[in-house]
Amino acid sequence: MSLPATTPAPGAASPAWRGILYLLMIAIAVVSAFPLVWMVLSSLKTPAEAMQTPPVWIPGTPNLDAYSKVSELISVGRSFANSALIAGITTAGILVTSLMAGYAFAKYRFRYREVLFAITIATMFLPPIVTLIPLYRLVGSIGLNASLAGVIVPNLANAFGIFLMRQFIAGVPDELVEAARLDGASEFRIVFTIVAPAVAPALAALALFAFVYHWNSYLWPLTVLQGNSSQYPIVISLSRLLSYNRSAVNTGLVMAGATLAVLPPLILFVFLQRFFVRTITSSGMTGQ
Repeated sequence: MSLPATTPAPGAASPAWRGILYLLMIAIAVVSAFPLVWMVLSSLKTPAEAMQTPPVWIPGTPNLDAYSKVSELISVGRSFANSALIAGITTAGILVTSLMAGYAFAKYRFRYREVLFAITIATMFLPPIVTLIPLYRLVGSIGLNASLAGVIVPNLANAFGIFLMRQFIAGVPDELVEAARLDGASEFRIVFTIVAPAVAPALAALALFAFVYHWNSYLWPLTVLQGNSSQYPIVISLSRLLSYNRSAVNTGLVMAGATLAVLPPLILFVFLQRFFVRTITSSGMTGQ
């Protein structure tokens, strides 16, 4: 007696389609990772290998000479410290202000709330170059020119962060907030001990976005610091290596500097990627 053939569940992809999708995802991953892998491998090549045609994919004698040369040309330690200070403090400020403003927009009922939220969202559509001169004049008027504080202070609040937090905090049950208020909890305690853990994946995703953006920021720090090279972040310091990219001989030097610059954001992404994926998943399921 033969058993009836099982039919796939509605909407389920066939094994052939799943195989095609897996191959497509692998191809996309390879294409996306190729520039990073090529950069790292090129930083380990000798000048002769960098000049060879056709190009050498795997260095025959990997070495760290390019990294040593980079440390001689620029102050890597100080530049890294400046970048960490700028990106770290700015990210922390964005997390706090976005969480508090998002909570106010999501849980408070006050006049013109929607209008203020719409104005906040509208600022997201302004190109950074439009606000560059007004912000620069504002920073100069309060005496923060040519300092790291001038780079950090204008970026401590972020419209995208407020929007993201408002959308996720709106999904936190009002009953939970009201119960905390009845127990005598202050608004600050509600925000940081009840709401923040509930939206932790969104906070982690926002931290990743903010840190990577401000770590890679170039134009604003260059404008504010006004040639104060001792406070340059790593991205600006590495621009000094561009003059060495006149021939393939110095390709390894430029690639070594670029590899150093991408390491911290890459490490942060590795630690926060599960929260990032969880944020996308929960956003898709709840429709936020």
